[in-house]
Amino acid sequence: MRASPEPSAVGVVLAAGLGSRVGADGNKAYLQVADRAMVTWSLETLTQLADIARVVLVHRQGERTLAQHTVARELPTAAVEFVEGGDSRHASEFNVLRYLAADIDSGAVDVVLIHDAARPVAGRHLFVTAVAVAREFGGAIPALPLPEVVSTAPSRSTARLVRVQTPQAFRAAPLLQAYRTADGQRFEGTDTSSCVEAFTDLQIRTFAGEQRNIKVTYAHDIAVAEHLLTDAVSSDPAAGSR
Repeated sequence: MRASPEPSAVGVVLAAGLGSRVGADGNKAYLQVADRAMVTWSLETLTQLADIARVVLVHRQGERTLAQHTVARELPTAAVEFVEGGDSRHASEFNVLRYLAADIDSGAVDVVLIHDAARPVAGRHLFVTAVAVAREFGGAIPALPLPEVVSTAPSRSTARLVRVQTPQAFRAAPLLQAYRTADGQRFEGTDTSSCVEAFTDLQIRTFAGEQRNIKVTYAHDIAVAEHLLTDAVSSDPAAGSR
């Protein structure tokens, strides 16, 4: 009798948003950053990781052809699956979880990792660490401490304030159940962790993020991302994106 395959992790890249603040006429995920579409950097990183068995690109409604052509042109040998996003981040995440639902319910997929296409500089170890921490504890979020935060409220202890990043990873079965419950209650979270915290008992652990893992939000962020990516490729050409 053949043994069942080990449960696997799925890496999801969200590229269903707009680019109004960055100055893009359309979807900023396809802006050129260091001579390729911004979304390509994260997709390439994920497809090179042994810890990630499948990669899914969540594209904006009406942009499936654009997404497929971009991947075919820039990552011709990569195996990438495509899912149409929704009208919000939460809706896009629920769409991809419904797409993966059969494999999650069967136990074939044990961790889902969610990453923003607008963070093209995220290093490989962030993805690997997120999956490992999620498997051990339930949820994983990279975070950076906020410096020079002053609180005037009287308290014996001051909560540590952090700036969260992606990739964020979670055990797949409770993640899917959280979104199913949220749908029934018409709840819409601001990010993945907010839905998980509202509807599961998972332990969500933070781990050290990266200063260089910037989010491309404004026009000047493109130049910063290009500089960081160019430096990374120059220092490790064989790595491609990192």
